[in-house]
Amino acid sequence: QVQLVESGGGSVQAGGSLRLSCAASGHTFSSYSMGWFRQAPGKEREFVAAIRWSGRNMYYADLVKGRFTISRDNANNTVYLQMNSLNPEDTAVYYCAATPQNSPADWVSRIHYDYWGQGTQVTVSS
Repeated sequence: QVQLVESGGGSVQAGGSLRLSCAASGHTFSSYSMGWFRQAPGKEREFVAAIRWSGRNMYYADLVKGRFTISRDNANNTVYLQMNSLNPEDTAVYYCAATPQNSPADWVSRIHYDYWGQGTQVTVSS
């Protein structure tokens, strides 16, 4: 069992940065790959980024590649999403999630994730 709690959301102007954190409880955190998803009003929840349990492999959606960086600290059961060069299209509720899958092909799909956080709101104004 893994419980996830996101933090770090807020309001920022276009071009600004935010760093999201996801704190996990449960001794099995380091065995899960972790992902970030986001959901804007009226839209489907979409994949943003994921990182292998070891922290050695990351995968990004094209929309955020080069602007967002995912990382993790297994010693502190935390995964991060550094978001730079934000634009209004990045406005959404951001969720972290845990998956036992280790293939990027599986990371992009919500159905492969077993545990989800409650989400944190990110609002980018122009």
